[in-house]
Amino acid sequence: MNNKYVKDLILLLGVIIFCAIAARHLAGHETLEDYANSHSSEKTQENTASSASSEESTDVSESSSSSYAATDKALLSATESSTESVNSDVTLAQDLPYDKDVYDTRVMYSEGFYYEDIPDSIVSKITDVSYPHDCKIPLDDLRYCVISYIDFDGASQIGEMICNKAIADDVMDIFHELYENDYQIESIKLIDEFGADDNTSMEANNTSCFNYRPIGNGHKLSKHAQGLAIDINPLYNPQIKYKNGATVIAPSGGEKYANRNADFPYKIDKDDLAYKLFKEHGFSWGGNWNSSKDYQHFEKKKK
Repeated sequence: MNNKYVKDLILLLGVIIFCAIAARHLAGHETLEDYANSHSSEKTQENTASSASSEESTDVSESSSSSYAATDKALLSATESSTESVNSDVTLAQDLPYDKDVYDTRVMYSEGFYYEDIPDSIVSKITDVSYPHDCKIPLDDLRYCVISYIDFDGASQIGEMICNKAIADDVMDIFHELYENDYQIESIKLIDEFGADDNTSMEANNTSCFNYRPIGNGHKLSKHAQGLAIDINPLYNPQIKYKNGATVIAPSGGEKYANRNADFPYKIDKDDLAYKLFKEHGFSWGGNWNSSKDYQHFEKKKK
């Protein structure tokens, strides 16, 4: 072999070796394999960190979504609760008249208890029903009463009653005391809801006051015609008349409650709270009458 080629080859090998040594020195004595392994580890760490970051972000997102969902659920629940409350209030008061026309006459006894002049909407409702055109009682002598009461299910309800202005304060006192003591009354509606028919109202066990009508089938006006008499839970406290040796009981269905020695709910006797309160306010009780008995009935003479 030519000596010149040998020298050139040796020189080339020396340059290659020198470059390799210099490259390793610059790389911190790290081989290509070490570099690859090192950077592979870094890549793995970066991927792991990225994955952890992604998972953390997902957790935060899920936590945030859960938090928002819980908040939305709470708000929805609160809204539904509020709606139920509002709807409950509307249901209790939905039949009350729009009485702006007489609002300045309102006498507020307490929450759920007040009386006022007869509103125009109620005048329209009772005209030619419980208040006929030939009624001798001026509307100015009557008062429209709103009364809270406890029904037979133990629920608070709102009732309506028309009475004489002479007993309006008594009505407020008595029914407020009954309400505070959870005294149960099945219904307090204007008798006009029953076509001003006394028997129909009694059969529905409705508590009522004003109704311009005679006593029974006679001609003498009842105290109800003046708004001075109130019937309480009439089905359980029927009227019993003795006529020509016969016993007449009203309303129909009240026969089973005619025996006042029997024990049954909603019976008015001298131990009953309603009896005691009405007596305290100067009312007389039909259960004390001699010729007939009217256990539902309380009336007061106008002074």
